[in-house]
Amino acid sequence: MEILRNEHPRPDRVRENWCTLNGQWQFAFDPSNAGRREKLYRALPATHQIEVPFCYQSKLSGIDNREHCDVVWYERSFTVPAGMAARRLLHFGAVDYKADVWLDGQYLGGHEGGYTPFTFDVTDLTEAGIEHTLTVRCEDRLDFDQPRGKQSYRPEAWGCWYTPVTGIWQSVWLEGVGEYYPIDFRLTPCIERGSLKVEITLNELPANGSVRLSASMDGKPAARQEIAVTSDRYVQTELFLRHDETLEGFRLWRPDDPALYDLRIETLVDGAIADQVDTYFGMRKIEIIRGCVTLNNSPLYQRLVLDQGYWPDGLLTAPSDDALRRDVELTLAMGYNGARKHQKFEDPRYLYWADKLGLLVWGELPSAYWLRDSQKRNMMRDLSEAIKRDYNHPCLITWVPINESWGVPFIQTQREAQQLADALYHMIHALDGTRPVSVNDGWEQTCTDLVTIHDYTGWPESLTDAYQDRERLLNGNSGHWKLTTAVGYDNLGKPMLLTEYGGIAMAKDAGGGNWGYNGSEKDEAAFFKRFEAITQAFKHLPGFSGYCYTQLTDVFQEVNGLLDMDRNPKVSLEEIRRINLQR
Repeated sequence: MEILRNEHPRPDRVRENWCTLNGQWQFAFDPSNAGRREKLYRALPATHQIEVPFCYQSKLSGIDNREHCDVVWYERSFTVPAGMAARRLLHFGAVDYKADVWLDGQYLGGHEGGYTPFTFDVTDLTEAGIEHTLTVRCEDRLDFDQPRGKQSYRPEAWGCWYTPVTGIWQSVWLEGVGEYYPIDFRLTPCIERGSLKVEITLNELPANGSVRLSASMDGKPAARQEIAVTSDRYVQTELFLRHDETLEGFRLWRPDDPALYDLRIETLVDGAIADQVDTYFGMRKIEIIRGCVTLNNSPLYQRLVLDQGYWPDGLLTAPSDDALRRDVELTLAMGYNGARKHQKFEDPRYLYWADKLGLLVWGELPSAYWLRDSQKRNMMRDLSEAIKRDYNHPCLITWVPINESWGVPFIQTQREAQQLADALYHMIHALDGTRPVSVNDGWEQTCTDLVTIHDYTGWPESLTDAYQDRERLLNGNSGHWKLTTAVGYDNLGKPMLLTEYGGIAMAKDAGGGNWGYNGSEKDEAAFFKRFEAITQAFKHLPGFSGYCYTQLTDVFQEVNGLLDMDRNPKVSLEEIRRINLQR
């Protein structure tokens, strides 16, 4: 049977020695949560087959059951391919929400967090040519302290929340690595020096070991360096790319020229290659200069579209890698230069296509919905793991830890909520000092680099009074009803962006429980009359550095997309592009 998602899951960390574990697995519901007690990890009495990596609620899983179940189990057998390296890693792209994993009945460990990856070293537990059994228990409760994003915290979809996703929803794969290999690496470009800061952490400290770096573009060498591994597993160096005094010898990454360098990282022991991993990087810098967001030291006006990354048959999981690429291509075709990935840490394959095709991306932490200590810990854990996973992607330019005060409903005045937002802001900058932060996207900003506003005003005439006076706006209300800045904070002088507006539905789509944020229009001509009027009005507001239209696609009952949920255009893409690109 054909495996629907059989591409390499991490194009930014490629080894030749790997095999997918996607495809048909055995599956069972555990509504009474008796599986541990009954030791189902020894032998699973499966009731269904499921297509991994699609959750059981999706059509592509082969089960298509929307009834919520807190606990489910997976099982499959696999054989380590002949010739796979002696050291073997078992990778999970994402499992929602809590996972426990057994191999041949032996417990490997667990992971909590529905949007981030985890790995087990199974070297000592696997053998080439021997059949092994992999068992996974998944627990996904409707708890408010769980960062869930747009997944409904009710059993059913409602409002702007959609069908929950339970279990494995990103790829599972086995990878062969060398005896000594990088368990993590960070790549930080410096365009002024024409260099790349490389930080590598190895699994072990090899005797007589070194790390060799080889950078190239289009097959032409750009830099090469070898660094001895001496006192600990951490290696740091600065890799200078070949360039002349005018910096014309290396290429910058930008949306209209998304130049990517290939980078090979080799671990050597006594001069022999122990491990090899291929990655890539882009030379670019995001910075705020005198109240303006800049890309490579030039002002950046951001034309974004809100993208929730839901699919009709796969829910959070795209049906194919081609579908992810098509989303990026459609976004660019409409004249947008970026996407705000709303309430979802996206599949790394999407970020790869954004890197390759030149689309700017905002990364956003899925929201939890109840302010409590467990929520705080969950948010910090998930965000730190996402930063670790996505740090190297040049397309990613902004982090959003909170959206519209979700999970912190009294942040306007409540110190506990404000301190959480401030802690997330400083934590992000401690882990990633290269990207700005919109700390509470929409309104009630505390410590932040960007002042972001959500306003679904329907007509341009109502914008003038609200947005002409910058100082009054920052110290008063956004969208006529929410304070722009939380009490006790001053964000004057910071860049402003309108990060949600529009949301116009078409009359043929609305009704019967389907809706848009900003009413509906009877036909395409009426839609474009309003779309152009409000988009142009926002473009000409003083002091704004960009906008984000809601949204790319319909998402179930929310039918305000420029595309339907199957990615068919609802209106002319060429006309959207014209409006976005006009001055």
